[in-house]
Amino acid sequence: MSESIRYVKIVEWSEEDSCFVGSCPGLFYGGCHGSDEKQVFAELCQIVEETIQLYKKDKHSLPPPTAGKDYANKMLSIA
Repeated sequence: MSESIRYVKIVEWSEEDSCFVGSCPGLFYGGCHGSDEKQVFAELCQIVEETIQLYKKDKHSLPPPTAGKDYANKMLSIA
């Protein structure tokens, strides 16, 4: 299995940008954007894979995983 499953990937609609925005908190800042939600998610997954490869190439430790922390339910309890 890919190490990318260890990181939360978020795609959400941005009213400000009028498009979907993809991000991977904890692994990198920024992300990707576009008008098609599925396409943005696919691009985000690719960026996560490439980022992990860059960390390894540069012999840097990966940031702590963000998956498995039940963020969805935590956000619901805040709302």
